[in-house]
Amino acid sequence: MNRLTTTLKVPGMTCGNCARHVGDALRGISGVASAECFVEMRSVKVEWTKGVLPDESRLLSTLKEAGYSSIVAQATAAQKPSWFDAGGWGVNIIVGVAATLPMLIAEWFLGLGADRRYSIVAFGLATVVQVVCGFRFYQGAWIQLRSGNSNMDTLVCLGSTAAYLFSVWGLFAGWHGHSYFMDGAVIITLISIGHFLEARVSIRAESSLRALLNLAPDRARRLGAGGEETEVLVSQLNTGDLLVLRAGDRVPTDSEVLEGHSMVNEATLTGEALPVEKSAGSKVFGGTINESGRLVVRVIALGEETALAQIIQIVRRAQSSRAHIQRLGDRISNVFVPVVIAIALFTAFWWGFFHHQARAVSEFFAVFLWAPHFPESALASAVYHSIAVLIIACPCAMGLATPIAIMAGTNAAARRGILIRDGVALEKSGRITTILFDKTGTLTQGKLVVSGIRVSPDYPKNIPTAEHLAGAIARNSNHPLSKAVAAHSKTNLDLHQFQETRGSGLTAFFKNENQNHEVRLGSIEWILESQPFPDWMTPFLQEHTSRGATVLALGVDGRVIALFALMDALKPRAVETLLELTKASYPLHLVTGDHPQTALALAAQLGIPPHCIHARMRPEGKAELIVKLQVQGERVAFVGDGCNDAPALEQSDLGIAITHASDAAKESADILLLNSDIETIPEALRLAQATLRTIKQNLFWAFFYNAAAIPLAMLGFLSPMLSAVAMGLSDLIIIANALRLRSTKRTSKR
Repeated sequence: MNRLTTTLKVPGMTCGNCARHVGDALRGISGVASAECFVEMRSVKVEWTKGVLPDESRLLSTLKEAGYSSIVAQATAAQKPSWFDAGGWGVNIIVGVAATLPMLIAEWFLGLGADRRYSIVAFGLATVVQVVCGFRFYQGAWIQLRSGNSNMDTLVCLGSTAAYLFSVWGLFAGWHGHSYFMDGAVIITLISIGHFLEARVSIRAESSLRALLNLAPDRARRLGAGGEETEVLVSQLNTGDLLVLRAGDRVPTDSEVLEGHSMVNEATLTGEALPVEKSAGSKVFGGTINESGRLVVRVIALGEETALAQIIQIVRRAQSSRAHIQRLGDRISNVFVPVVIAIALFTAFWWGFFHHQARAVSEFFAVFLWAPHFPESALASAVYHSIAVLIIACPCAMGLATPIAIMAGTNAAARRGILIRDGVALEKSGRITTILFDKTGTLTQGKLVVSGIRVSPDYPKNIPTAEHLAGAIARNSNHPLSKAVAAHSKTNLDLHQFQETRGSGLTAFFKNENQNHEVRLGSIEWILESQPFPDWMTPFLQEHTSRGATVLALGVDGRVIALFALMDALKPRAVETLLELTKASYPLHLVTGDHPQTALALAAQLGIPPHCIHARMRPEGKAELIVKLQVQGERVAFVGDGCNDAPALEQSDLGIAITHASDAAKESADILLLNSDIETIPEALRLAQATLRTIKQNLFWAFFYNAAAIPLAMLGFLSPMLSAVAMGLSDLIIIANALRLRSTKRTSKR
């Protein structure tokens, strides 16, 4: 059963902090698998656990308790948000700039700040800004207040409202001092510009994902029963339909090739520009390009079940996820606003009742800094400087620090065929001390061939040949070793009671001369069950294991009657990749179910020392090895192809799955490499670590900025307007620092 989703409209979700509150509230509901918030669309998409029916009433009541009104969105065609709108902040910018620009000109260039006629005009313009542009801030602050919380909207509202109300009081009370209508309006306008930029980054990230979806065409050529071709909408296709792909066509949806031979460019999914050969039995994926040849394919997946949709879902989930390091910022933000309000009240009290002392302290520091601006009276100073504290301390940069870096890092990785599951995976990558590699399908190509066969001197004459018997039992398994044996000898012997023992081999029975015989294909030790090795096996084992071959035994009734040597070549650049990881100071281990001599031969080619080789490992044994290393204090990354590797991937501190687009939904791995080559592993680790480093830099800058700026505002060195500018600049610095991840140097390929 597919997972069901519910989309909610949340009008009061106006910033990243609101989105985190909404997401946390919904994820706490039993049965909710994930909740993705889209601030620019003011909506949240809830995915329910498999088998759980949607319960919209629980979602709505939970959000109401959290202070947010919401409605269930109707299923409509997705609308692309306009460049200008950016979640509604564009309107704020137009109205805000149109109102504040005349006030800036009047005060800065015409010197009318204390003129009563100007104050009347400024009152009208500022009122428009407060009502139209300030509505979203007041709404956000009220929602937080109702739920007993506070956020940056609270500080913005307090600061701009204090400036506005003080100026209104001065205007109607006949006060002849300077009014602060312009300052209150500029605060809202500048912070709206900051929100606009943040929303634009989110829209750009979402647009890049939407562009991936648009890669798949909306029409396909359906092949009828009589061989006729009909062009239909992809939305009209059903699983099992036959399609025709001509040279140059984009594949409309995930399908299996039935006829033809071609080269398909899968760069949109894997990041690998080299085309992949496709023939009968191969899979092709929506959005990829059929470069040559005609293919007849059968539809195997549609809509959200396609590889492309799964990839996009993983990237979206990662972008909306939270790293553990973000909890530090959240904890600080939760107490930050009340502390800032207390500091602002202290500042107002200090400048209002101890004006001369406060001014003297400020003038003392002015010798080392710059000349501050002092309002005419103690009351004006109290209001002016406390407003500056409220504005400069807005924790917007803290809220942006982590999600903007995760968004940029996961997008950059996805374009290279690297899927990072969530923010926690980024943190794990920065603490890895040891890397374990599975062998088959990970370090090797996974395309095994039978390179040698040795039959027992006393092979029973009353049973089929070794090739036929081994091929018949092997064709029941999807394990790479079994596939190689089955491909070597295609046969249709009648076997029954088939059973696969994970990590050991295959068992079946066949009847001959009214007698049932047990047949086994697998490891020698498993078949012999502690019996001594027959002498005839030793030369064959020594010869082939020294070359790095894997040797399987064929047994009948507990006796080995034949040996099969299987060779699997190393993947291209496997040696260079492991050397690069070694130079980066990562100890490397090889884990395999193969014979120790086979493992030693392979490790010698890869440069892995003998003491880091772990042979004859069953799937559960790999997980136990990881536990042993973790007990020793190691933080372990496990690299596997997903075949029987789920326990190890789950147990490891960082699971890296070498997979293909069709397996993008693997749940055990933290990082998925859609390109089956391992050369992207160093790049994946570097990019993940660069993202983590950027998060730390952003958090440091946000904390340092507030720690340095609040005292300056208290002493009068930052005006409310300059505080708003500085706060906006801090957001820009954090956004620019995060976007550097998009240009992280790619691994060169030879």
